[in-house]
Amino acid sequence: MSSSLVIEIGCSSDGWAGALPDAEALLRRAANAAWEATGSGNAELSILLSGDAEIQALNNDYRGENKPTNVLSFPADDEGAAGRPRLLGDVVLALETIKREAATQAKPLADHLSHLTVHGVLHLLGHDHETETQATAMEALETEILSGLGVDDPYTAMDEPVG
Repeated sequence: MSSSLVIEIGCSSDGWAGALPDAEALLRRAANAAWEATGSGNAELSILLSGDAEIQALNNDYRGENKPTNVLSFPADDEGAAGRPRLLGDVVLALETIKREAATQAKPLADHLSHLTVHGVLHLLGHDHETETQATAMEALETEILSGLGVDDPYTAMDEPVG
């Protein structure tokens, strides 16, 4: 049985086009890499390129944290009925926070966005980093997936936690 991932991409922040003109292709490549490494069957997900104000509101509403964050994932908990793709959920990415982190960590913006996309998709697939064991496993999986995309280990000399 073949496996495919349908990715819907939306943008609610005007800054993305200027910051990273090829963001859509990068998102598709990173999300597909995470899916190919850990998913199976047919599925779909959505990715929203947002700004700090929007993600801060979502972070406050859903996590009780009234501050912007780099990425939020909203798993759909849908196994999919026979004959239709499994709905994985939504990933939201915040431009200003991601740009700030990339600059602070001296990483290319494209690499940091790839990392956070992989991170968000892995959350949709059930991976987490609540315990040290989970974090170690998830970081290793992210690093392996990103290596296949030509992105350096994102956890080397990183000061800020992801997600």
